[in-house]
Amino acid sequence: MKFDEFFTESERLKINLRINRDSPKAPLLLNNEALFHLPFLAMVVLMLSSVSRKPKVHELGQLVGECLEKTLSGFKGSAQDIGWSSNLRVRTVKALTFLELTHLVTIDQNTKTITATPTGRKIIEGAISGTTNLAITLQHIERTYRNIAAERQIELELS
Repeated sequence: MKFDEFFTESERLKINLRINRDSPKAPLLLNNEALFHLPFLAMVVLMLSSVSRKPKVHELGQLVGECLEKTLSGFKGSAQDIGWSSNLRVRTVKALTFLELTHLVTIDQNTKTITATPTGRKIIEGAISGTTNLAITLQHIERTYRNIAAERQIELELS
């Protein structure tokens, strides 16, 4: 059903919604369940594995946490350091397992790098095309990941 059809149909059926404006408003904050939502984490892992610098398995949880922390406005400048969250790391492993079982990513057994398969790349390309919130967020995560990779490369060259 399309957006306009919804309102036309609700008028036709005489559907009325009562809104209690006196009820206390819950804060619009993300909880762990929303932030560490497996489908979203799977899309983040798929995004990271489809750029030129492929993440290694052992650094994935930290990278996902860093990318989310630097991308999502609720964590910018925060001292929470979600890259070290065990809950995030467990869910990231579950997301990676799902992607591997569905043949959307492969793990090179020699280098331990995660690479998106052609099907995985096609899915992520479809997800980032357009102007949806998901597309914009994934594009920001991709840019953040590239910045993190560049920072690490510069640090290696300086030391």
